[in-house]
Amino acid sequence: MVATGCGAIPGIGGDSRTTVTVMTFAPEGTEATNMPGMPAMATAYARWVNARGGIDGHTLRVITCNEHNTRQGATDCARRAVDEGAVAVVGSYSQHARSFLPPLQSAGIPFIGGYGISHEELSSYLSYPINGGQISLLAGHGVQLADVCGRVALVRPDSLAGESLPSLLDAGLAQSGREPVAVLAPEDATDYTRYAQQARAHARAGDGERPGCVTTVLGERTETFFDAFRRLPGERDGVRVSSVLGSVDQPLIDRTGGPSGIFEGAFLTGWYPPAGDVRWAGLRRVIEDHAFDDDRIDPADPGVQTTWIAYTVLTAVIEALDGDEITPAAISLALDRGLVVPTGGLTPPLRWLHEDTLGDRGFSRIVNRSVTFQVVRKGRLVAQRTDFVDVSATLRATRRT
Repeated sequence: MVATGCGAIPGIGGDSRTTVTVMTFAPEGTEATNMPGMPAMATAYARWVNARGGIDGHTLRVITCNEHNTRQGATDCARRAVDEGAVAVVGSYSQHARSFLPPLQSAGIPFIGGYGISHEELSSYLSYPINGGQISLLAGHGVQLADVCGRVALVRPDSLAGESLPSLLDAGLAQSGREPVAVLAPEDATDYTRYAQQARAHARAGDGERPGCVTTVLGERTETFFDAFRRLPGERDGVRVSSVLGSVDQPLIDRTGGPSGIFEGAFLTGWYPPAGDVRWAGLRRVIEDHAFDDDRIDPADPGVQTTWIAYTVLTAVIEALDGDEITPAAISLALDRGLVVPTGGLTPPLRWLHEDTLGDRGFSRIVNRSVTFQVVRKGRLVAQRTDFVDVSATLRATRRT
């Protein structure tokens, strides 16, 4: 039986090598951001690899933990990982890196493939991010919008995590000579009408030659915002909408009318290829065969995708150790010595040597600075460009401002 919340998957069948315990944590059932698909994906991954004989003969035991989107919850999950002998925390989400990283660092437990929502997880020496975090999405989104928007209104959370977003978007927009106008909004509001009015007014105050754009990064409340935006009286002519993957995704587009909805023609920046890309075939097979109709798991969810890639990294490390004892130190050492992890084209090959990092103290652990440009056409998220876009130069420019 698989427990949810703070649960675990026991080993399946007899194993000739030791059981490897890891943890995946994320917020569930909160009033703000929820990422239930991430722990659900981790449990499905464990079922899959254990049904195939484990990872290099090791049974994979996954502990899941609800960090409740609170500092205490994040701390509690990290301490539980230590107490239960986890060798890594994998494919997890939390805004509270200052709370969960110290217990993990004290125990030497690596943090593999976080969502990149906080600066600390992009700089900790025991963090191994698989994407460029929220900062790469905003910087990349500015690049994506630079050639198409006359003026950009950025609706962002009125929180510490949201303070850096305008400068990141600004760095990407720099080539157009424009700066975004920030509209600060609560990340847990139930009505965003006033903020939608402000954003539309700012976007309409553009140069007249190109449409104004309203971009919103409010996590789960992005849908609430755009519902308010859609209901504003008057026409939306001359205003385009945009966002980053994670705030807007295919399920949201489907729920809001698909090709006839507000997101038709919207620009979006993501870390990975669109969900319909053939490179996600392995993820889809695992969900179909081992998720047992768990409706928390959507293959188009960037959280689910992040967890899948993070466990791909974990598997590569354990296989590379080839029978050596699987410990937190062994995993970190393998990664620090330059293990290259291919991800089937879902990201560029990942490696965490010093020369692979951004070379900036604030983002010192980022090794993947690539993003994807996507657009909504006929109600489906499709690639605007087929290749990855490297935003390294944009991120470095951000740190100089």
